[in-house]
Amino acid sequence: MIKAAVLGFGTVGSGVVEVIERNNEIISKRVGDDLKVKYVLDLREFPGDPVSEILVHDYNIILEDPEVSIVVETMGGMNPAYEFTKKALLAGKSVCTSNKELVAEHGPELMRIAKEKNVNYLFEASCGGGIPIIRVLNTSLTAEVIEEISGILNGTTNYILTKMAADGSEFEDALKEAQANGYAERNPEADIMGKDACRKIAILSSLAFGKHLSWERIYTEGIADITAADIKYAKSIGCSIKLLATARSMEGGRYSVMVSPVLIGPDNPLYSVNSVFNAVFVRGNMLGDSMFYGSGAGKLPTASAVVGDVVELAKHPNDNVMMEWSEEPMDLIDQGMARSRFFVRVNGTAAGKLPDIQKVFGNVETISIPGFTDEFAFVTQEMSEQEYKEKEAKISGILNMIRARI
Repeated sequence: MIKAAVLGFGTVGSGVVEVIERNNEIISKRVGDDLKVKYVLDLREFPGDPVSEILVHDYNIILEDPEVSIVVETMGGMNPAYEFTKKALLAGKSVCTSNKELVAEHGPELMRIAKEKNVNYLFEASCGGGIPIIRVLNTSLTAEVIEEISGILNGTTNYILTKMAADGSEFEDALKEAQANGYAERNPEADIMGKDACRKIAILSSLAFGKHLSWERIYTEGIADITAADIKYAKSIGCSIKLLATARSMEGGRYSVMVSPVLIGPDNPLYSVNSVFNAVFVRGNMLGDSMFYGSGAGKLPTASAVVGDVVELAKHPNDNVMMEWSEEPMDLIDQGMARSRFFVRVNGTAAGKLPDIQKVFGNVETISIPGFTDEFAFVTQEMSEQEYKEKEAKISGILNMIRARI
């Protein structure tokens, strides 16, 4: 029998226990042995819950039990998750996690320790919830040179933007509804400021390109400055606004990585990804384009991805599954070199300002919508971020700018 311990009995941890119990027959069949959760670690008590029979409060009980070969970390945060994970690996136990913060910060180190101890450190659920993107990158696409990986990696921001597009809500109103429905935390900063998506694209980039990318190096914008007016302009030209996390391979072994709102058209495969759903787009040099879509969060979808890792760990006892993610830092281009088109809203009338704008940005067509008589918008040709900033400084009355892929 294979025995596991779950660290943390919150949303994901309780989901992991539920998935293993409900699907135990098929899981054990696929593992080739019976799989059982022997311990659950949590500081709290759960009177009346069956988990009370296996609940422990001292991590050393798990660490010192030779029967426990798999540790499932669903505590979240850095501490004590980092300490507990490292100790488990050093003790020769395999670990899987849904903790994107920990993986983004310490992934290479923990994978190196796992390799040295001939065990494994897996983290499928750390990016995209139930979407099986990490295993795809590590197995199905190993013959590919990945040229781009891009995605909607945060369900909260996608829900907010979808809500704004559906009924014309302002950002604050859509955020309050997301919180009321349980899609956003009381403190939503990590989501709406793009930090959550930033950590996820750091992990995906590191796996796709094989070098370590610290999330703190990634240029990141959130969605707090997106207005109902921006959404209306986008809809008027058949486009939508999404918070995209994108990593691209550039010439000379360098990379461009960014998180920001982007205006996209219906020809973009991410255009129709709405509500709390996530999607990851991958371009390989041989495969071409592919996309992976599914529930990006939630108790059971995330738990299902974690248990998928548990099964993988159970099938590879004392056998390290190689992943290409070195501790060598990734070489990023300067943000000013990144190229895009830009959607720009300007205060004033087109008749009064268009000549000056065209002197700076060239021949652009104006976008107007009913009810907005004292402003208009336009989309530039493709240029570098630095070029845009230099041109923007010559124009007064710019209300907002959103990058565009149309």
